[in-house]
Amino acid sequence: MAKLRIIGGQPLHGEVMISGAKNAALPILCTTLLTAEPVILRNIPRLKDVETMIAVLQQLGVVAEWLAEDVLKLQTLEVTSHEAPYELVSTMRASILVLGPLLARIGRAKVSLPGGCAIGSRPVDQHLKGLKELGAQLAVEHGYVYGEAGATGLVGGSIRTDMVTVGGTEQFLMSAVLAKGTTILENAAREPEVVDLANILIAMGAKISGHGTDRIVIEGVEQLHGTDYAIISDRIEAGTFLCAVAATGGELLLRNVNPDTMGATLDKLSEAGLALEIGADTIHATMKQRPKAVSFRTAEHPGFPTDMQAQMMAMNCVAEGTAVIVENIFENRFMHVSELLRLNADILLDGPTAVVNGVEHLSGAMVMATDLRASASLVIAGLVAEGETIVDRIYHLDRGYVNMEQKLSAVGATIQRID
Repeated sequence: MAKLRIIGGQPLHGEVMISGAKNAALPILCTTLLTAEPVILRNIPRLKDVETMIAVLQQLGVVAEWLAEDVLKLQTLEVTSHEAPYELVSTMRASILVLGPLLARIGRAKVSLPGGCAIGSRPVDQHLKGLKELGAQLAVEHGYVYGEAGATGLVGGSIRTDMVTVGGTEQFLMSAVLAKGTTILENAAREPEVVDLANILIAMGAKISGHGTDRIVIEGVEQLHGTDYAIISDRIEAGTFLCAVAATGGELLLRNVNPDTMGATLDKLSEAGLALEIGADTIHATMKQRPKAVSFRTAEHPGFPTDMQAQMMAMNCVAEGTAVIVENIFENRFMHVSELLRLNADILLDGPTAVVNGVEHLSGAMVMATDLRASASLVIAGLVAEGETIVDRIYHLDRGYVNMEQKLSAVGATIQRID
């Protein structure tokens, strides 16, 4: 099993090209089910999760072709199967997003329930509740969701979820664009990735307004057409590299970024002492001193993203002062704490709250990744720790970061992939 070997203590200097956003790419890939015409997607990250979603779509009849390293052509002339099987869906929760497009395009679907998630509960009941408001007839049997759109197809409706759900909002957007009549989504997610999904659907001929707010209006259209679309860059990857340079010191220039999607993260890093120069699609970051501890609470966008909590905690481990971190989104998202403690961090846990007392030095050790963002936090900690750190189970890292060790090596880190 692949691992990362890191020799810490080196400041970072140079340029990093940020990849396309995984969390935007996964739902956007599903839009190909809504049209028979070609969809060309640019800035697509070549990640394990992306390859899994492509495999799910190919099972349904999608023809996929890589035109370049980050350019993908998709076409669904005909949906040849309405079933997304367990062996594919179980490996990645975002696969449930094919449910709505299948109901919208061919009026039926059989999609495996995605199963558990290491970082906490992510129930699909809100997805089912919303689809029923659009006229879908749904049943859950033997681990599968069976769906029928009925003789008239999906119809517009009013959907208000019990909580803000990014995946649910994405599901309803793709379901409602071909429904008859108008759909109103209340309590909608406002994440940049949701806005990106709405924007590509509009480019395909959908009528959507209010995306980026908590109330989205979708007027159903007869059909969608193909498009050529570049997805947004990955704000979480960008934030991860900024946390790395804030912890190690040095100077990084990030290219291909969307700074306007990163407000809460940039605010907290600036508070920690990271000097930031913001361009239209660049961020120049300089750190010349030990970071200051910063406290925060995770929240739905535009609050501080839960996907940045672990990386910011790693920076706080070597910061001056004490930080209080409250995790409000996922109940099990402190699994990296026990591994950071192995590196000599000083962290106290009390339910959803972590108190991080910054120490002057971490010390290298063997650690094990438990999920995607936890693995990134351990890499950051390893970069600043004295001596050698081995990060095991980095298949988690490969789900969300393109060539992370190569990008870090290019800016001065001593890091390599080993067996």
